[in-house]
Order: sequence, then structure tokens, then C-alpha cells
Amino acid sequence: MDVIESLVKQVPIPKMVKIRQNFHAPEIQNVVDAVHQTIQETGVLSRISKGDRVAIAVGSRGIADIPVLAREVVNAVKSVEGSPFIVPAMGSHGGATAEGQLDVLEKLGVTEEFVGAPIISSMDVVEVGRLPKGLPVFMDKNAYEADKIIVIGRIKPHTAFRGPYESGLLKMITIGLGKQKGANEAHGYGFKYMGEHVPEMARISLQKSPIIFGLGILENAYDRPAKIIAVPAEKMFEVEPDLLLEAKSLMPRIMFDPIDVLVVNELGKDISGSGMDPNITGRFGTPYASGGPQVTRIAVLGLTEKTHGNANGMGLADVTTRRLFEQIEWEKGYANAITSTVTTVAKLPMFLPTAELAVQAAIKTSNVFDMSKVRLVRIHTTLHLKEIWISESLLEEAKQNDKIEILSEPEYMAW
Repeated sequence: MDVIESLVKQVPIPKMVKIRQNFHAPEIQNVVDAVHQTIQETGVLSRISKGDRVAIAVGSRGIADIPVLAREVVNAVKSVEGSPFIVPAMGSHGGATAEGQLDVLEKLGVTEEFVGAPIISSMDVVEVGRLPKGLPVFMDKNAYEADKIIVIGRIKPHTAFRGPYESGLLKMITIGLGKQKGANEAHGYGFKYMGEHVPEMARISLQKSPIIFGLGILENAYDRPAKIIAVPAEKMFEVEPDLLLEAKSLMPRIMFDPIDVLVVNELGKDISGSGMDPNITGRFGTPYASGGPQVTRIAVLGLTEKTHGNANGMGLADVTTRRLFEQIEWEKGYANAITSTVTTVAKLPMFLPTAELAVQAAIKTSNVFDMSKVRLVRIHTTLHLKEIWISESLLEEAKQNDKIEILSEPEYMAW
């Protein structure tokens, strides 16, 4: 490694400036009231009879206030004398094991003690139907055998395909509640057909299982709830495309393009299905989605705690650190990659002993004409874009943008 260090250690790392990006960001101030208001307005609780066992599907994403959302849906079910329980709805996440998925929920703060209901985690599924082309449609056995099912899900652009239904309630039904087997079948023909398979499979699940409504969440650019809406099962196909368009309008972005080097402190499955949201980085794992800035090199420095060693998404980076390498629990990422059939995201990029060397390697290989003027941006995660760091070379550009506030003088960063 001494030879490698000698190749990059003289590469200058620029001074950095902390800035605040200001986005249009409507936010719900009282999440508890918002949940109960939308449930009451839609009248969906009338579909629950006294004593009904009600499965509440909760996924693996780091949705803002997800423990509170789950708890209040539990309370709503209890208010009409239903008997609620939580089921993990996260496809192959958590290492595709019941214990792993329970652990994911716990790390998100969704515990039996907090939500006030039991959590029943199992990878057992029931086949509820088949597509005309023969693909089976699966559903979590405990949810299927319940009297009613409620799905909680965030609606936002997907990281690997485009269509009227991307990440949202229908995907939660198809892939989340489908567990590993359902996710495996939905991904079976690759993401080229995902925009077709998600709604087709969800339609069968809605017809053959007791799903009564979904609680859809839209988040603003600062990862806070912007809208919470209860969607009756029979209106999901009608309502979700408009909610997706609204979610896209609320997405944050990096207000610089192109970028020579993008440094991401942490990636994780709690941040995005791709570890780093490609809609933010501009680096996609499939050819069936596009967008975001033009980025020449990406350096990732570590994993989030809540990803539990799942490093899926690191393959979209060009360089990383030994620290990230040592955090990896390979079987978890591989389970996701094999299930999704996207292997690129699970590949290990070049890793260097320190974060500083990783950043220097990214600058060195970015082919920028003058390395002292590299256009470098540093973010914590792709979910956290309010306050970011930019290289001194971007300072004048930032000053010309009325949506950007300068928060610091140029300084050398600790990597």
C-alpha cells in the first residue's frame, strides 16, 4: 500500500465551505394528529370489526417518524377494538431472515414496547396468485391469515426503474409483503419489467388478501413528513401516480452540476434501497432510470449503523475506505443483490487505508485539468442535503444562488 500512497498523497485536497441549501419544504408539524385526521376523513376504520386481527406492514426504510406512524396506526386500530400486530414488510432485507428483519425494525425504533403491539416476524409466505406469464405472487403468511391488513409506506421515485408506480404502497404490497420469495419473483425478469410487474402483482394481492388501506407518506427535501394520506385499497391505483409526481417535486438535490468528486460520508439500506439514492448522486445501477447531476467520481467513507453491515450500493462508488470494508456483512448485501438480480451495487470498489487517501484517489482519477480547482462536494448521506460542504472553487457559484446560504469560511476538513 506504500506504493499506492505515494501515487496519491501529494494530491491537494481543497479547502471546504459549509453551506445551507434551501428548498421548498412543506412539513407536517403534528404527525400524530395528521395520522388520525386522514384515517378519520377516509372512514377506513369502519372496515375493521371488533376483535379483528389486523396486520400492519412496516418496511425497512428510515422513514421520518416511522415508530410514531406505526404506533398511531396501532392506536387507531385499537380505537375500534381491533387487535393489531406488526409484520416486517421488507422483501429480502435484514439478511432475508426473520430475526434479521426483526432487528431492522428494532434499529428503526419500531419495537413492541413503543408501538404497543406484538411484532410477528417470519419469512413464511402464501402464494396468492400468478401473473399471466406464470410468475407467482406471494404474501407474508401471518398478514395473509389476518382479518385485515394495513400497509405503511413512503412514496418516492425509485432508484432503478421508472413508471407510474415506483416506490410506494403498491411496491410495499408486492415486494415488502412478498418477503424474499415475493421480491425474488418480482425482480425475476430484471428491472426492465419492474414498472409492469409491481402493479400487476399488487393488483392480485389486493384482490386475494384483506388489505383495507395504505398510509402513504411523502417527505420533503429535509427528510421530514410533508404529507400523510390514508388511501383506501380500491383507490391505490388511482391515487398513487399523482402522489409520486408530488413526491418528485419535493425531492432535494445537490445544487451543483457537474461535480468532479462527490464524497458521501455514509451509505445504507435505511437511506435508500441503493445505499445512496441515485436520484441524488446521478449514479444508477440499471439503465432503466436516470437523472441527477453529472458526477465523475464518488468516494464513500462508511456505512450507517442502521444498515447492519449491508453495503449494497458501494458498487456505485469508485473508491472507499478500509473502514467501510471492515463494516461489511457480505451475506446481507449478497442476499439483496441475488434477489434483485442487480449485482453491480454489491461490487467492492477500490478501498484505501484512510478517508483522506480515498478522497485524494477520487480527485486524482477525476481527470480534472487543475486539481486545485476540483469541483468537490461532501454530503453526509443522500437523505441529508440541507447542510453540505463544497470546495472553495464552488464558492462564487454558491454566492450567485439565492437558495444557498454560506455558513463558514473556507477551511481544511478532517477526513
